[in-house]
Amino acid sequence: MLDPLALPSGFAKVPHPAPTAPGVRAALLENPGFGRVFTDHMVTIRYSEAAGWHDAQLCPRAPLTVDPATAVLHYAQEIFEGMKAYRVPDGGAALFRPDANARRLNASAERMAMVPLPEQLFLDAVTLLTRAERDWIPPQADGALYLRPFIIASEVFLGVKPATEYIFAVIASSVGAYFKGDAPAVSLWVSTDYTRAAPGGTGAAKCGGNYAASLIAQAEATRRGHDQVLFLDAVERRWIEELGGMNIFFVFEDGSLLTPPLGGTILPGITRDSLITLARDRGLAVREERYGIDQAQADAASGRLIEAFACGTAAVVTAIGKMTLGDTSFTIGTGAPGQTTQALRQALVDLQFGRAPDPYGWHVRIA
Repeated sequence: MLDPLALPSGFAKVPHPAPTAPGVRAALLENPGFGRVFTDHMVTIRYSEAAGWHDAQLCPRAPLTVDPATAVLHYAQEIFEGMKAYRVPDGGAALFRPDANARRLNASAERMAMVPLPEQLFLDAVTLLTRAERDWIPPQADGALYLRPFIIASEVFLGVKPATEYIFAVIASSVGAYFKGDAPAVSLWVSTDYTRAAPGGTGAAKCGGNYAASLIAQAEATRRGHDQVLFLDAVERRWIEELGGMNIFFVFEDGSLLTPPLGGTILPGITRDSLITLARDRGLAVREERYGIDQAQADAASGRLIEAFACGTAAVVTAIGKMTLGDTSFTIGTGAPGQTTQALRQALVDLQFGRAPDPYGWHVRIA
């Protein structure tokens, strides 16, 4: 258990009355799946106009008790992040680009008219929880501790205005592979009826409403036998944007890559940004340009488009083998993970797990 002396300034520790026994934890970590095995502790910090951010605690994970008129339940003022802690070769633990998560959380807060959290407070919170729960990192090669920092509007009122009280919390979940069976390549259903985001909307913020809006399209994709949904732009219904929870890349026969530009309707993925840097440092040309679904279909048929992959914190890098638009399906390349996809995934994972030199300062050792 974490030594109280190691608590960051301003944090208190609430003792856990009955932490999970080591044998029970080991059994849970044998096959954790994704997002179903939770650790013993969480971090909470509260905000009020009078006190600012205060009452920071490492405490037992427990339900949040909220009034039925709590603002988040009615006006959806909430944001979150997704990040992972990794076990490094010597048994320690590390985070990957946590400062980028802190900045993105505050960018989301600004868009959602919420109070930003000081970056150092965010870093202290995720570091503290990871150190406390490092034994919950699964031993498998792809195992990690998934961290979910979030902020909700906790003021009790009815009325359309920004809240003046908030709760920031971090919970942790032991995870393995995101996709069941760790599929080598996924298939996408291209949605023409639903869109994820529109210009001027919240597409670039990591807020729950974006994901709620994607669920009906994802359900349709699942009913049609596909793994994920691919969204097009809200104006012309032509330009590829992103999946329900992942960014997308395309690889061409000349070795170049293309990913749709951000521009306010696409979430600025940290995995996306990392892959752009890794690809360019390996001499690959990466274009951030609009790419039409009609052009992708034509390029796949001609052989110009040879690979595609989705990326995000949860799934890391996942090859895309097939897309279906209406009654037409088309295969990308061989339908299996290509060389560029595999090479970039390996380079990223090696950095995350501390198996390769890190010239970027992304790998942050914390335990």
